[in-house]
Amino acid sequence: LKDPTGSSRPAISKYLKNVCEVDNTTAFKAALKRGLKAGVLVQTGQSFKVAGEEYEAPEEEKLQITDVKVGTGEVASEGDGVTVAYVGTLEETKVKFDAAKSFTFTLGAGDVIKGWDQGVAGMRVGGKRVLVVPPKLGYGRKGSGRDIPPDSTLHFTVTLKALA
Repeated sequence: LKDPTGSSRPAISKYLKNVCEVDNTTAFKAALKRGLKAGVLVQTGQSFKVAGEEYEAPEEEKLQITDVKVGTGEVASEGDGVTVAYVGTLEETKVKFDAAKSFTFTLGAGDVIKGWDQGVAGMRVGGKRVLVVPPKLGYGRKGSGRDIPPDSTLHFTVTLKALA
């Protein structure tokens, strides 16, 4: 439960069930709502964490961000609709697995992998970044289809085209 980005509702529920022998879904959801309302918990996408507590991620789980070009437009913030162009490659083989000239999603809503939500936040329109996404912030142990094997580190070159 000490994930630096927070813990998902299922992970917290599993912990409570195994460690505390608590298995009341309705009470659990109500407790999360009360915690959020009271400011004791913070929710980011589908993850929850204790307000004010920061956990340092291990080095191998940290997103690497390199600004190739800093844009001059508006800054992308959580909740913004963003339109990007990108190319994704596998670190191990350098093989391109995906690319798009225009892809739109809501920043911080969990629509994309965590590495993208974290890596696009703070970009300015017109900016270009290289994101090195560790497995934990990408597709993890499962991978994604045939193109992304399990435990893959992903490289993305992302250009922020517009805020939608």
